[in-house]
Amino acid sequence: MTAFADQPSDADADADADPGAGLGQDLYRVRIVPRGRMALVELDGVDVSRDVTAYFVQQVVGEGPQVVLHLAGTAGAAFEGVARVAVGEPPDSGPAAVAFLEAIDARQLEQAVLARHDLLDGQPHELTRGMLKLLMEWARGD
Repeated sequence: MTAFADQPSDADADADADPGAGLGQDLYRVRIVPRGRMALVELDGVDVSRDVTAYFVQQVVGEGPQVVLHLAGTAGAAFEGVARVAVGEPPDSGPAAVAFLEAIDARQLEQAVLARHDLLDGQPHELTRGMLKLLMEWARGD
């Protein structure tokens, strides 16, 4: 599959001197060829597959496609050319954890742990360990 993150107009197609002419400085020509569990990923004809750990292609009706590349920590490639490319970063789990914990009723948590004998083992800090185990269950939706 070859994807263009902003489809060039007819005027852009006439710009043979520079394939990115008229498309803006943040556009790249993208080519993605799935190969089983791996994929060939090219930006402006440069194979960057070894630097890519994941990629996502999405398109909203009426807009050009967007390609998001997740790069390996060792990636040091410089890119320029014809698809709008966003380099993704893993989300920060801190705010989600805070929101989850803020929603916990302390009294309900304590009562739930004390009612679960499988969480209490008679060892030091059993209530705290039981609460942590129960919170993990609740976070997983168990």
